[in-house]
This record gives sequence, C-alpha cells and structure tokens, in this order.
Amino acid sequence: MIKEVIVVEGRDDLIKVKQAVDCEAITTHGFGFGEKLLNELKEIEKARGLIILTDPDYEGKRIRKRIEDFIPTAKHAFIEREDASRKGNIGVENASAEEIRRAIERARPVLQDVKETFTKGDLFSLGLIGGPNSAEKRNRLSKILKIGHVNGKSLHSRLNSFGITREELVKAMEEIENE
Repeated sequence: MIKEVIVVEGRDDLIKVKQAVDCEAITTHGFGFGEKLLNELKEIEKARGLIILTDPDYEGKRIRKRIEDFIPTAKHAFIEREDASRKGNIGVENASAEEIRRAIERARPVLQDVKETFTKGDLFSLGLIGGPNSAEKRNRLSKILKIGHVNGKSLHSRLNSFGITREELVKAMEEIENE
C-alpha cells in the first residue's frame, strides 16, 4: 500500500485511482474547498504525506497550486492531457490504470505494509457503523484523530492505514462519550 494519501478532484477520480493502486485517496470536490479541507490535508501530510494528482486542465492546475501554496511539502503526480482525455473531456478519471500507476510512481511514493488492527466488527461494537448515531460519532472521531471526513468504509481503512493504536481509539471514544 502507498503510505501517502493521494489528493484528487472528484469522486470518479477517486474511484479510478483506487482501482489502479492500493492507496488512500481524498477528494477536493473541485476548486470550492475551504480552509477546513486544507487543514485536514495539512494534518494528513504530517502523518502520512500527500501526493497531489489533479486533472491536467486549468481547474486542476488551480487546485494543485492552492494546495501546494498551503502545503509545500506535498509530492506531485502528473498525467499528460492526451493521456487523460476522452471525447473532449479531460480528467484523471479518463486515464488508464497503467497511466495512473506510472504517474504515481514518478512521484516516488513510499510503500508500506498495512496491518489490520481494527475489524468492521470493532467499529460496529463501538457504534461507529450500523447505529443510529454512527455518522455523528464518526465525524467527531475523525476530528479528534485528524484523519479527515470519513464514512464507515473509509474509517475502517484509515484507522488501519494511519497506524492508529487501540489506545488512541479508546481514548478518543471516551472523549466522545464524555461530551
């Protein structure tokens, strides 16, 4: 698995990148993101590192520059326009899996083995998935652990890939329960 988290623009890019490489990825949802996402990305950069992979178009360059200005230590992966174009549409989601892999390899990612410390059963028993207030608990937990906004599936993945310990999770859950 790639240690760094890959930053992409949208949901289709995220799906395509995760099909191409074993990684965590996060979306900006276009150019309209704010300080909240930038601060989350800064925390992720400190913990794991970032690789920015935006579309090879004007908006993609603006997003890349905005993140780079805030987080100058982030790595960059690039796909050429002709390799990310289909029927006049330019975007990472149009690139082949092989082209995405090559772009990310050129950014020189760090590879790591991920040990599954937490199971989905653990998350269920803690009320982080499958319960009436699970989304609220996940949102609070992601803020405490500084792992970015998560759904149940991404929480499971990030807890394991970010190297969160059981002690850290228990302490964060106690903080949530005591609020």
